[in-house]
Amino acid sequence: RSLGILMTGNHHPSFHLHYLLFSPCRAGISGKSQILFTLVFTTRYLDLFTTFISVYNTVMKVIFLICAYITVYMIYVKFRKTFDSENDSFRLEFLLVPVTGLSFLENHSFTPLEILWTFSIYLESVAILPQLFMISKTGEAETITTHYLFFLGLYRALYIANWVWRYYTENFYDQIAVVSGVVQTIFYCDFFYLYVTKGR
Repeated sequence: RSLGILMTGNHHPSFHLHYLLFSPCRAGISGKSQILFTLVFTTRYLDLFTTFISVYNTVMKVIFLICAYITVYMIYVKFRKTFDSENDSFRLEFLLVPVTGLSFLENHSFTPLEILWTFSIYLESVAILPQLFMISKTGEAETITTHYLFFLGLYRALYIANWVWRYYTENFYDQIAVVSGVVQTIFYCDFFYLYVTKGR
């Protein structure tokens, strides 16, 4: 599960950090989505303190965490004057409260680390909603942001195909991860439609 956990994180922090540093316009990034993804990585990678898998695994997790926190810092501190806080208005408690409750009710085992891992899986499935809400509210987004969201959604769809393959070849099935991944992919469907019809 550890390799899958690391892969599930995709490249959110590194992409957005590069975008913030080198893009002339940073208004299209949702700081609230970045806060949620940072919380996802933080709660998911707590096993850094309890389990050693490999040097590569440890280094990549640390890089993800560092990039995630630097990204949030860049948005809310260094580049706060160019950050579109007015349109980044999604209420995070609408996601955090039900996700927290669900992670206590549905998990693999009722232990602190397992509940936090489950919380990270559930939260990741909805963490992109503030970004999608921001795009729907403004009606526009930077081209690089829309391309990123498209390929992120495509990545999630391919991940579902990977789960199907593993089920038939390894008899492996993680209901929490699969259901959360399907939910996350569904959230992208409307964006996919707009992306294709508008020729993004």
